[in-house]
Amino acid sequence: MKHERIGSSASGAAVCTAGVGAMGSPVAASPPRFERQGLALAVLFIGAFLAPLDYFIVNLALPSIHSGLNATDAQLQLIVSAYASAYAVLLITGGRLGDLFGRKRMFMGGMAAFVLASALCGFATSGHMLVISRIVQGIAAAVMAPQVLATIRAVVPAHRQTKVVSFYGFVFGLSSIVGQLGGGALITYHPFGLDWRIIFLINIPVGILAFFGTWKFVPESQPAVRTGVDLKGVGLLSLLLMLIIYPMTHGREAGWPAWTFVMFALSVPVLALFIVTERRIDRAGGHPLVDLKLFGNPAFATGLVLAFLFYCESAFFLTYGIYLQTGLHWTPLASGIAIMPFATGFIVGPFFSPAIVRRIGSHVLTLGFAMLAVGFSVTTWAAGQSAVPEPIFYVSLVCAGIGHGLVLPSLMRIVLAEVISEKAGLASGVVSSTLQIGAAFGTAAISGAFFGVLGQQTTQEAYAHAFQVCIGITTALLFVCIGLSVLLVRHQRMAARPA
Repeated sequence: MKHERIGSSASGAAVCTAGVGAMGSPVAASPPRFERQGLALAVLFIGAFLAPLDYFIVNLALPSIHSGLNATDAQLQLIVSAYASAYAVLLITGGRLGDLFGRKRMFMGGMAAFVLASALCGFATSGHMLVISRIVQGIAAAVMAPQVLATIRAVVPAHRQTKVVSFYGFVFGLSSIVGQLGGGALITYHPFGLDWRIIFLINIPVGILAFFGTWKFVPESQPAVRTGVDLKGVGLLSLLLMLIIYPMTHGREAGWPAWTFVMFALSVPVLALFIVTERRIDRAGGHPLVDLKLFGNPAFATGLVLAFLFYCESAFFLTYGIYLQTGLHWTPLASGIAIMPFATGFIVGPFFSPAIVRRIGSHVLTLGFAMLAVGFSVTTWAAGQSAVPEPIFYVSLVCAGIGHGLVLPSLMRIVLAEVISEKAGLASGVVSSTLQIGAAFGTAAISGAFFGVLGQQTTQEAYAHAFQVCIGITTALLFVCIGLSVLLVRHQRMAARPA
């Protein structure tokens, strides 16, 4: 049975010709074009680079922040998690704002706020001020980041999107490496005599360059007629995501107190109220924050499940570092270098993606998940073979990293292809938010299994066994993803058949 692209009517071609959008509002007759596409993409990718960078880069600076600001342990935890939580909670809203008020405008506004927040972080005089500044920085990133993929979806020709989104995956992977290794280098060599503050202040010149580059080179893409913002939807959705993400982020380290389960329980009625509210607005002819018809498309819904399960692998990054530093007694620098095989594959994978897509189409997802599953399976086996990881351990991490690098851009591209360009920002925010929720769940639940298996044991063998269990659970989820990716391709092929 054929399904329609989300937001379009049965006569989608006629609608586009008439210049009417999915919600009945006029849109431009033809999409805007990049006048200087290379420069436009470069400044957009700076935004794609900065948002994840500032999550990773702060980790290695925490000891310096602790001594420099006399920050408490709770504040140190919030410096990381407050950014991640604010970012995840507002991604959908940020994407929808781009759809309504213009993606270029919102990208520039988010970038300006990100630069300002980075300055506040860099000049913070207390742990409390730094936490607040990080929340502002996370909000700014949530406004900025969804506009990148949404703009690509709206203005890049379809035949070039595979290549461009693959490069987006490369940029995303590069930011995680630069964040971990580059952050350590900045802290170690403290250029200009600056201490930990340099990791935030370096964003200022880069962000200013991206701001003016966007103003000059990036075309605007937005409906011809603006609509109001669904403030009720914004409030309810933000509350819903906070009730889910905050206890996931803080629950494990707090020992899963009663308030975490209360928040999880409250998320159910809030979700129901959000759905009722959005449907009521839609029936009244208004413009809800989230078009619930998105989730009625089998390919889009399957893609969201894949996104959630895929990013549950975030537990690997946490437990791998603990396994090496606490279990094997490696230094932080040696542990950072040990992630390079996976990171190298992560960077290389997107470059192979366009050629693979030309040969096997959307089955690139299946291949990517298979490489991840096989790589982690061998990693799990190799971790228990000796006290020191053997070469096969690192080879398997390269394989898993390449799989990761194939999956991330392909998943984003395939899922966004199910959405008309007028809703690309919303869809980008939904997918990105789902990835963040998956990461939070994986870190909380799968890492919880790691600590549960470890218990009070302190031997290398105990850490290796706990790591094996953690990666074994992750691998099992990846095998589920293989099956779902095949189902996703089947949905797409059914949709492409003539009626």
